[in-house]
Amino acid sequence: MHAPKPETAALLVLIVLQTVMLSALYAGIPPHPPVATPLFGIAPFIGASLAVAAAAIVLGPDHGTGRQLAVLAALMGLVSFGPQKYLDAQFALIWPAVMVGQAAVVTICLRAGLDMLRQRTEAPT
Repeated sequence: MHAPKPETAALLVLIVLQTVMLSALYAGIPPHPPVATPLFGIAPFIGASLAVAAAAIVLGPDHGTGRQLAVLAALMGLVSFGPQKYLDAQFALIWPAVMVGQAAVVTICLRAGLDMLRQRTEAPT
């Protein structure tokens, strides 16, 4: 059996955080995300983020498409956990999720970058 990959764990972190956010939104328990942004509704966006993260886990971080989906899930996670949240009026209430979410995003992107670099150095010339 293969050892779990850090990026798989990071994807699970995003899935759990976003599931809690979506649950808080549906239940109306503060602090919860806004219902909509100027570009899209939050619930459909979080649903899409969860789907992309799950697909990345199913394909696995060693699969090219799985790695691409993992990075996409990380970038989608930045909508909820990105640095703009430091300016959010509710930051004092949401900082644990923001910090953990950012750590997950960094893990996914760093591992994807290292994998791409490793593949380049191992490629035949």
